[in-house]
Amino acid sequence: MTPQASTPAYRRLGVEERRSQLLDAALSLFAHRAPEEVSLDDVAEAAGVSRPLVYRYFPGGKQQLYEAALRSAADELRHCFDEPHEGPLLPRLSRALDRYLAFVDQHGAGFSALLQGGSVVETSRTTAIVDGVRRAAAEHILSHLGVAEPGPRLRMTIRMWITAVEAASLIWLDEDKRPPVDELRDWLVEQFVAVLEVTARRDAQTGELVRDLAADL
Repeated sequence: MTPQASTPAYRRLGVEERRSQLLDAALSLFAHRAPEEVSLDDVAEAAGVSRPLVYRYFPGGKQQLYEAALRSAADELRHCFDEPHEGPLLPRLSRALDRYLAFVDQHGAGFSALLQGGSVVETSRTTAIVDGVRRAAAEHILSHLGVAEPGPRLRMTIRMWITAVEAASLIWLDEDKRPPVDELRDWLVEQFVAVLEVTARRDAQTGELVRDLAADL
């Protein structure tokens, strides 16, 4: 009998599957190097394709690919805050932070480059994508707090805390991921409670939330 031919290594991918492959390759590179240090040749090599093929899917070149990769990362970050509205609030927040910090840990340098700015490929569009993640995180947290119409002090407090989470994440990467990630998570949850308590001294709406939190502890 004639031996059965082996399956060829190359497989033609569909449009969306190929696009996803290229984005995964780009995100992997951006996870370890600043965006300006990644070329289309690097992406093509990582994906095992030719440079013209990358251009076929991203005719706008590196800028278009970077923005698409950033949107993909932003979508993943938004999902970090998807948590069932069940049980006490602080454990829910802890689980969301676990997912967020796992993303930071996995993407390292890429996360730093996206949030710190200063990249040669940064534009108003990329800034808007990152800001969209912050706003989505704030809306998720307000939803978990059960607040449909937050006042300006409460909304500002939540957004300030999200900024603090980002800053702490960047410093954590710069400090060789110290302290341990579980300690960082617990510290950030404690800071969340602390900033709410400070705002509660000046805002009745926040004061009511703090009393509700205390009842859950």
